[in-house]
Amino acid sequence: MQHIQGISRQQMRFSSLEDAISADNQVRFIDAFVTFLDLEKLGFAVTSIKSEGRPSYNIKVFLKIYLYGYLNGLRSSRKLEKECFRNIEMQWLLEDIRPNYHSISDFRKNNPAALKNLFKLFVVFLKDADLIAGETIAIDGTKSRAHNSRKANFNQKKIDKHLEYIEIKTQQYLDALEENDAKHNPEKIKNIKQKIERLKQNKIRYELLEEKLEASGEPQISTTDSDARALLVQGQVVEISFNMQAAVDAKHNLVVATHTINKNDRSALSAIAIEAKENLGIETYTALVDKGYHNGKQIEICKKANITTIVAQPEQGKNKERIAEGYLISKFQYDQTTDTYTCPEGETLKTTGHWHKKTDSDSYEFKRYRTSKCRECSVKQLCTSRVAGRDIDRSQYADAVEENNKRYHANPQLYRKRQEINEHIFGTIKRQWGYNHTNLTGLEKVNGEHSLIMLVYNIKRSINILGVPELIAKLQKWNSPYKTKVLFLIKRRYLKLNTTYIFYPMKFAA
Repeated sequence: MQHIQGISRQQMRFSSLEDAISADNQVRFIDAFVTFLDLEKLGFAVTSIKSEGRPSYNIKVFLKIYLYGYLNGLRSSRKLEKECFRNIEMQWLLEDIRPNYHSISDFRKNNPAALKNLFKLFVVFLKDADLIAGETIAIDGTKSRAHNSRKANFNQKKIDKHLEYIEIKTQQYLDALEENDAKHNPEKIKNIKQKIERLKQNKIRYELLEEKLEASGEPQISTTDSDARALLVQGQVVEISFNMQAAVDAKHNLVVATHTINKNDRSALSAIAIEAKENLGIETYTALVDKGYHNGKQIEICKKANITTIVAQPEQGKNKERIAEGYLISKFQYDQTTDTYTCPEGETLKTTGHWHKKTDSDSYEFKRYRTSKCRECSVKQLCTSRVAGRDIDRSQYADAVEENNKRYHANPQLYRKRQEINEHIFGTIKRQWGYNHTNLTGLEKVNGEHSLIMLVYNIKRSINILGVPELIAKLQKWNSPYKTKVLFLIKRRYLKLNTTYIFYPMKFAA
């Protein structure tokens, strides 16, 4: 049996770029979306047209390149430049324009805030297209490795360790020189002065780092990317990374808010929750959040912003005083009307009304409740080891935390949806697409790239839900203040496309 034969490479073909791109190809939506936008209103750095000199590229060319590249797992400017030469989809999208890699790279570096605005605008479009409900939203974060190695990250302990090593090593060299000089036939020690000089230079470098660390007021400092931080990734694993936050709508698992921070999740809830509310322009919604975000202050801020939180309640901490199960703090009943606690033995713990202040990473105020009956209680040894008796501290955020914890225990089925909603997104972005790190430096630029990644995820998912032709149709009908003034060109182009596929058969039939 013969093999399937190809065509001759010398065979001439008469076709256009338009013929090579199907009606449902994703590049058609990229082209329609970018052509639709007035990029200058979104904050993109638009090059003004000059009467003299070499013509510049339209800023829309670079946005098309990056949207196509990130949709297909390409973000290197050099690889994107190659695609402009060899990829027929890219040639159609750019109308065969071929910018160099340096110009492509500059676009991403120079427009981080505008990329963030573009992501927010697309969220508004998805909301108006009825792809986002804005009722239940899951919030989570994931770590993205920074462009900074562990060796280039320092805290005070690490600096002290290096300085101590330098002192020890320097002293060893000096002792070796002194011991050698005392001998009758001294040996020739090579490069000893150079080694001591190198240690002196290293000492100066670490002392300067120590000064920078102290001046920054931060617990750590990075030398390659000053905004990168050593963050706990999983268990005891620490990476120099950024923390990418995402709020995901439950209807179609579309991202409605995202930003990147350089700290852990504990104090991050309110910022991403309020951002989601503002992006969607809604009055309230229910936020599903894991226990890493459980923080009284953050829950209180969400409550004041009219956001209903269901944050998982962390497990009880270690019982240092070895309190019996029946006398844990959860067994003490609080009465809001009288502002008192009732212990398991029926005694009332009262407060003087004075607010104490706890100063640590999560500073807050609290009231202390106690009773004199503790000293003569027959089961005191089961409740506390303190001679003065049991104290109960109530945070200023206790009311909001208790309301959240009640909702968490009352809605187990709803909370279980949290992982289904947002864990898949991080898996897709990091495992399938390979966006588990960033090559950009600086929190603002990293924010821009992560906004671009989430925008591309939303585009891909919305195409999978509606298809390219229907999504373009919704885009054409969408009334946005960021619409370009030459929108009729889009309509003309796609009406022409539809005429080719729909009206010609009718003409032949007649």
